[in-house]
Amino acid sequence: MSATDLDAAFAALGDPVRRALVSRLARGDATVGELAAPFDLTQQAISHHVGVLRRCGLVEQRRDGTRRPCRLRTDRLGLLAGWIDEQRRTWDDRLDALEQHLADGPAAP
Repeated sequence: MSATDLDAAFAALGDPVRRALVSRLARGDATVGELAAPFDLTQQAISHHVGVLRRCGLVEQRRDGTRRPCRLRTDRLGLLAGWIDEQRRTWDDRLDALEQHLADGPAAP
């Protein structure tokens, strides 16, 4: 993923409604109407949030007769998770090196 793609995806996930939509879609495909049911928001507002998730590549919609179910793109979530894991490994290595440095004690004058 490019830096722009990461920025868009993390910005999209910064909204609690969009995170809830991603969590719901992790359990299976759903229409905008089905996604809107648990929220005190209009279907239009949910459509807006789905649009943001679509534009950053986390959700796709397809036609199924008259229905337009949304599907979570787990491959894109995997790319985000990979980036997060890479950052975690980098910081784990840095903290391990600091821990070793502190365990070695002060350097001789």
